[in-house]
Formats: sequence, structure tokens, C-alpha cells
Amino acid sequence: MATRISNLQSGILRNDENGPRKVAAKVLQGPVLRRAALGDVGNRPIPTKGSTGPLKPDLLKQSLVARAAATRQFSSQSRKDIKENENVKEPTENVEDMDVQEAKVEELSIAFSTQLLNVEDIDSQDRGNPQLVSDYVNEIYKYLRELEDRSQVKSGYLEGQVISGKMRAILIDWLVQVHSRFTLLQETLYLTVSIIDRFLQVERSIPRNKLQLVGVTAMFIASKYEEMYCPEIGDFSYITDKAYSRTDIKRMEIHMLKTLQFNVSYPLPLHFLRRNSKAGSVDATQHTLAKYLMELCLLEYSMVHFKPSIIAAAALCLALKLSDGSEWNNTLVFYSRYTEEQLIPVMAKMSSVVVKSYTMKQQAVRLKYKVSKYMKISDIPQLKSKIIQNLAEKGSLT
Repeated sequence: MATRISNLQSGILRNDENGPRKVAAKVLQGPVLRRAALGDVGNRPIPTKGSTGPLKPDLLKQSLVARAAATRQFSSQSRKDIKENENVKEPTENVEDMDVQEAKVEELSIAFSTQLLNVEDIDSQDRGNPQLVSDYVNEIYKYLRELEDRSQVKSGYLEGQVISGKMRAILIDWLVQVHSRFTLLQETLYLTVSIIDRFLQVERSIPRNKLQLVGVTAMFIASKYEEMYCPEIGDFSYITDKAYSRTDIKRMEIHMLKTLQFNVSYPLPLHFLRRNSKAGSVDATQHTLAKYLMELCLLEYSMVHFKPSIIAAAALCLALKLSDGSEWNNTLVFYSRYTEEQLIPVMAKMSSVVVKSYTMKQQAVRLKYKVSKYMKISDIPQLKSKIIQNLAEKGSLT
């Protein structure tokens, strides 16, 4: 029996009649890998207390430590030789890796803070609806915040140009009327204003007689981007009383898209307002009031440099204070990324715009929100309350 086992191990089966023959199935064994840090650790059992050999953990530990030290010394010596012989620089820590590590730390800190602040998970009810993309909706809004940082409008960008802030307000007030006439989506209006500001920020040689052409062309581009059925180019030519032909609009469209490098995907205040309204569980009146406050700010040149996210958060925070005095709770702070203290300067500017809206010549937004479709929100008495007056004194517009 021992002879048969020995022969099988050597791969040969002996037979007295037929002579030696090889076994058909062989086990192919690859190269044996050596683990430098742990040494040649095999499957041999370590003696225990019940066995004849004494247990020596200190010797095993010393051996492992010695091998690890030798490996580190060999690695450092190899890197030193490479550096001396080939003048190879030591690898530095990648900036992207540092950003990833900081992002992970930030996510962990946010997750930890949500537990401490008792933040409500507003997406827990949406797991079964794929259209609400609850699995990665937070990542979407994180990307929108990064995008608004990269495409922010500078403060006072019209300085040194023929176009002034008053001319811009007149143009946008007229575009609000055109927007209502064509019954376009709310996103189309906000995107139109974003395109105008970013175009005029780069193209600083637009004459006065071309400003209206810039406005209708921006709305034409925004309609193509947002609307399911975009108005025809002839409609935009007609709305200008034939001051600009179809060819003029086409040429300006090409010029604007080239200037903007064909990038018209900007975060809008409406995107953030819907998220914040969901986080605050607000009603239709509060949401409409916040929309009215945001739309009033579209005409205000001194507020073009505020990010869409902070405009949306400040509008909702002010709407909550005006309606029922609701506080800016931890859930709203978490999902908007702004505390009430950070929103007070923007709310003060916004209150100044509300006070100014009663006496200014541009009344398109107020008239728009006077109809029952928008709950006649521009006529509510809260817009003349002491809260508005006190905040307006802090953020008086120049």
C-alpha cells in the first residue's frame, strides 16, 4: 500500500504485466509565490500546548518583524538606487486623490451630522418610483452646486459697457411678458436670463439697438432646450414688431452659442427651490410666494452674482417667515446647505426688491402674479409687513 501511494505521488502507476505507465490526469502546479513580509508560511501546524513541541510565539513574532524590516529596507534601497541612477523623482501625492479623500471625509461628516441633527430622509418614500431617482438625487444636486460655482456671473459685469443695469431690467421685464404670451415653462424664463447674463459678461461690445435681439435669441435658445414644442423663429421675429428678421435671429444665435461655447446647461433657482420645498414640506401658497420673490430678483442687476442655490434658499426662508413664521429647521439646512445666518444678507436684498417693486416702472412680474392662477400672491398683505421693512433697511439697494 505504501509503495502504491509513493508511485501515485511520483505520477507513475506500476503494473507487473504492462510495465510502468503514466497517469493520464496530472495536476499542474504553477510557480510558488513567496511572501516577503510573512516568509515561507506553509500549512505545517504550529505546535500547541498539548503537543510535544513547546509553543514559541516570541520567536515567530521576531521572525516576522525581522522579515518585514528587511523588506522595507530593500524597498527603500531600491527606490534610492533608481533615483540616483535614472534621476527619477519621488512620486508625490496626487491632487485628485487628496480631493477624493477630502470628499469622503466631508460625506462622512455630513452623514454623522445628520444623525446628530435628526435630519429627515425626504427620499425614503420615493424608492419605488424610478422617475424620482431617489438613489442618486443627492449626487445630482451636489453636481449642480459644483456647476453653479463654475458658471457664476460676476458682480458688476456691465461696467464699462454701453448696456446698463436699467436697460437690462427693461429687457427682462419685456421678456416676462413675451414668456407669458407664449405660455412657456418657468425654466425657459430663468434659462433665458442666465444666457443673457453670461453672454453679455463675455461679449462686451453689444450696442443698444441689438439688446432686444439678444433677448429674443436667448429665449429662442432656451425654448429649444426646455420646451417640448418650441415657438417658431417667425414668432420671435413677429414679437419684436419685425424689428429683426429671421436671418438676424439665426446669426445672433450662432454668435451667442459660439461665445458660450455651446454650453447653456446652467443650474436654475427653480431646481433648488423644488428640492428645498420638498425638504420643508411647504404648501402651495408658500412655494408660490417663494417663486414670486425669485422672479422679482431676475430684474435686479445688483443680485446677478448670487448663486441660484442661495437665491432659492433665501426666497423660501423669507416665504416661510412671511406666511406662518416657520423656522429654518435642520432638514432645510441639510438639503439647502445654508443656515439662516448665511441667508439673512440675501433675504435683506430680496426684501429691498419687494419694497422697490411697488414704485418701479417694470411691473410685469407683479401683474403676472396678481391673477388667480398664481393665487394673487403679489397682493398679499404680508409683503408690506414689518418683517419686509426691517430686512429692507438692512439691505437697501443703491
